[in-house]
Amino acid sequence: MERVAVNLADAFAAAGHESHLVSFRDVKRPLAPEHDDVQAHKLPLMKYARLTGVGYLLEMAARLFLNPFVERSLFLGSGVMGGVVFRCWLRAFERQHGKVDRIVFRGQGTFEQVWSFRDHRARYVLENIFHVEGASWRRRLFSGCLYHGRHLVAVSEGVAQSVRQALPLWRFTPCSLEVIPNPCPVDSIRSRMQERVPELPEGPYLVNVARLVPAKDHELLLRAYAMSGVEMPMVVVGEGQQRDALQRLAQELGIEERVIFTGSQQNPYPWMHHARLFVLSSRFEGMGIVLFEALACDTPVLAVDCPGGIRQILKGELESSIVAREVEALAEGIRLAVEGPKPRIREEWLDDFLPRRVAGAFLAS
Repeated sequence: MERVAVNLADAFAAAGHESHLVSFRDVKRPLAPEHDDVQAHKLPLMKYARLTGVGYLLEMAARLFLNPFVERSLFLGSGVMGGVVFRCWLRAFERQHGKVDRIVFRGQGTFEQVWSFRDHRARYVLENIFHVEGASWRRRLFSGCLYHGRHLVAVSEGVAQSVRQALPLWRFTPCSLEVIPNPCPVDSIRSRMQERVPELPEGPYLVNVARLVPAKDHELLLRAYAMSGVEMPMVVVGEGQQRDALQRLAQELGIEERVIFTGSQQNPYPWMHHARLFVLSSRFEGMGIVLFEALACDTPVLAVDCPGGIRQILKGELESSIVAREVEALAEGIRLAVEGPKPRIREEWLDDFLPRRVAGAFLAS
């Protein structure tokens, strides 16, 4: 999420616009914008909201009386003054820097912190598909706060379709719903992928870059890799709650000596660039930006067919890079992908995700 926000800020600056990047909380290792003209700001939103006194009381009321009975409803209290604080900050910001043309909020967690804020210039970017499992008063309440009457932007047609399915069930109506993909900073990726990494395997290897969480389905990945019979190592770049369980699974499958868990990497692109094949095994993907990042690194990709946006990237002749989300199909796909020569990556496959196009789409929305 953070990387994509930085990429979009860079895209606006590269297109010649004054670009500002606002963070609502401290990050241990913040990603710095590549473009020198991007101005970064820190706004400790929740801290300021609590300091108002009213914000603290609303948050405590939600924590003590609402959240125990309605799961994940804490934001209904904390986000009230969060929106007020952001509105006050924006007024001060515009007095110093001039009137803002577009405000882009990314991800539901961000929406929740400022849900009481309303402005026709705001665009709310939906990164993940909606899991539409039916109607409930809880869903309707949350949707009314977060999505109703707002300009929504889906990162893929798959995400947009899930929103359309939710509209009649969750009873919300956005001002608009558009599809604008995440930007792929090709030049930056190709510069960073040249960084020297001593830990890289010496020979060819497979790679997966993702958080080690159930949604990324690394269990499917390891089982398919074991079944494929491919001898080149499988490198798993990422960290998460499932790491210990996945390492135990690798031992059970007898592949622990060929599976390399690198942990989280600040720069994953050298790992992508030197790989023979990038493999995605997710249960769903809002867009699947790792796929176009791997392509930008000149690495072939293989992905399971899952809900979301992978078909927005793997289209045309790249559709052959999609296999059924089953152990046997993924194992066969891995085996076939590494048997022949490495295919050539075409530049035009990335055209839809070039930063200048994405920045222009936001300004035209």
